[in-house]
Amino acid sequence: MGLQTGSELARTKQAVIDPSTLHILAYELSGSRLSTQPALLRIEDVREFSDIGLIVDSSDEFVSPEDIIKLNEVYRLGFNPIGKRVIDEKRHKLGKVDGYVIETTGFVIQQLSVRRPLLKSLNDTHLLIHRSQITEINDTHIIIKSEVKPQPVHKAARTTDFNNPFRKPSHAQPEHVRRG
Repeated sequence: MGLQTGSELARTKQAVIDPSTLHILAYELSGSRLSTQPALLRIEDVREFSDIGLIVDSSDEFVSPEDIIKLNEVYRLGFNPIGKRVIDEKRHKLGKVDGYVIETTGFVIQQLSVRRPLLKSLNDTHLLIHRSQITEINDTHIIIKSEVKPQPVHKAARTTDFNNPFRKPSHAQPEHVRRG
């Protein structure tokens, strides 16, 4: 969303993630209004992250990967944690990454959601792996510490509370429902 026009400028296609730090540096964009392909939106150019999307000043914030050397290097790596196999240091298979949790103030991946293999999924279908447990990321695997036990995920809580300073507050107070 653009502040100048108040309309949708583009859609995020995929994150540009630095595998050495798990920082999201930018998002690749798609849309008919883009003047260059591929077009990227750097995280530094995002004014706000809300339930309606990423809010920027204007489409002038969009860059080509070649415009920024470091960003182009990471973009060309094409790193995406989704689908990567997760093993521990003793080479035990834990599963495949099927999602991740980001911290939105710094756009850093904090946890990986790992789908367990069929036989191991009888006890727990997913694991959450914190970034501090990761020892190595290579082209085919994400390797985690052997002595640390990943936390099984039973039911994930979903929160969608965002504070948007550009919208008027409603007078009705929402009810908070706890699911357990």
